[in-house]
Amino acid sequence: MPPFAPLVFSGVQPTGNLHLGNYLGAIKRFVQLQATHNCIYCVVDLHAITVPQKPAELTAHIREVTAAFIACGIDPKAHIIFNQSQVSAHAELAFILNCTARLGWLNRMTQFKDKAGKDRENASVGLYTYPVLMAADILVYRATHVPVGEDQKQHLELSRDIAQKFNLDFAPTIAEKGFGEAFFPLPEPLIQGPATRVMSLREGTKKMSKSDASDNSRINLSDNADVIAQKFRRARTDADVLPTEVAGLAGRPEADNLVGIYAALQDTDKANVLRQFGNANFATFKAALVDLSVARLGPIGHEMQKLQADPGYIDSVLKDGAGRARAIANANLDAVKDIVGLLR
Repeated sequence: MPPFAPLVFSGVQPTGNLHLGNYLGAIKRFVQLQATHNCIYCVVDLHAITVPQKPAELTAHIREVTAAFIACGIDPKAHIIFNQSQVSAHAELAFILNCTARLGWLNRMTQFKDKAGKDRENASVGLYTYPVLMAADILVYRATHVPVGEDQKQHLELSRDIAQKFNLDFAPTIAEKGFGEAFFPLPEPLIQGPATRVMSLREGTKKMSKSDASDNSRINLSDNADVIAQKFRRARTDADVLPTEVAGLAGRPEADNLVGIYAALQDTDKANVLRQFGNANFATFKAALVDLSVARLGPIGHEMQKLQADPGYIDSVLKDGAGRARAIANANLDAVKDIVGLLR
């Protein structure tokens, strides 16, 4: 496999109500990766429409995610921020890769089964094939690394399978065109940090989600300091004090979740948190967690409000980013067309 220039790609769906899980599981890592990689961050609006959306809300949510990217510290001048639908190469490559992917591969995708439920016959074709579009999102930039949560690892494996099959199917032409042994890299997952999976504040065995009926189950990035404090103070715990070692968190999902959140916000690990708070009661620990959370998240919410009040600026960031992304994507798509044998 030839060396590929390191490039990070990732995307966030514009589904509204971004929360602490989105921040710790994805956006915070996006910010950190800027220091070591060239990064392309995408608001994946085409993925959002695989399920019904209200058009005005979708527009607002695209801008909300963009505002969150910037408010959290992603630099739109040094790196690329754009929304997927402005770069048509994503959809065009997705169809070509649909002809590389296999039905058996898509039938194994667990997220389709989860989202479609028992009424699969009425699910959209887009929902079924969106893992291929996700592969196209990554491969159209020939990205080498993708920061993903545990629930997206299967889709990244599909991206690797598609890339590998394309490289094998067209190996002679790829070599003939001067691309060496492979045109697409096999993208690697970047899974890091102590809180890659943030759980509900009301039930430690459920993932934090915007769809939870209780707003107290999550910390929204738009919450102010008072609301953040109130939600953490009300967060479910158990009757014991905090353990002194990580092994003591076993079987205590709520305690494990809060310790993981503190560790991620503090850029440390659970062991260090427990060295500081082991044998403390939850009232003491929650007070420290509130102070830390307000200090880290309060400025983000404030900046998001300022940015969302200026949609013209947000749209200009997306337009500029789309232009820069388009230049990369179109060049790679043209090469794919040449490899496949399509005239252009």
